[in-house]
Amino acid sequence: METARLKLVLPSMDIRLAVKVAVEQSQAALREFVPWVSAALDEQLSIADTKQMVANHQCGEGELRFILVEKSSEQVIGAIALMVGDKQVPAFEIGYWLHSDYVGHGYISEALTALEHHAFVELGAKRVEIRAAATNSKSRAVAERSGYQLEGTLHNARRLPSGELDATVIYAKTQLLVTE
Repeated sequence: METARLKLVLPSMDIRLAVKVAVEQSQAALREFVPWVSAALDEQLSIADTKQMVANHQCGEGELRFILVEKSSEQVIGAIALMVGDKQVPAFEIGYWLHSDYVGHGYISEALTALEHHAFVELGAKRVEIRAAATNSKSRAVAERSGYQLEGTLHNARRLPSGELDATVIYAKTQLLVTE
């Protein structure tokens, strides 16, 4: 998949080290909300994760991750993933992260538009949701700017990597909202 400024590429061993570098350079910001940073920086766990992501794409199950590559620089700047939820609906969840140097320039919104289009048009999604920590104002802003509706707040539903208790907010788009 491509957008005006991005290529959304499949995970591979060839790009794994560039992803690891982007996580390493952005780890301070990422560690605030996501628990997987240490695993992503561990060589063996990074290799295993990449192999799992490749396998997921081959069978269309689990987390379907795409690496975000900025076209003009060919730099890995983040990732966005489509988590296969209920295939009977079908419903999906989207998650994302971005290199700290690229935050605030609309890259995630651009990638989100491409991935949700893929979900609704190519995969026949009836529902796509974004879940975030209630205190993650940047992720919430992306969802809101992209037309996702806040459906609910699950109070005391997650622990942040700091150990602090937080709520989870759930934003969603349905096929109806996309086609209106």
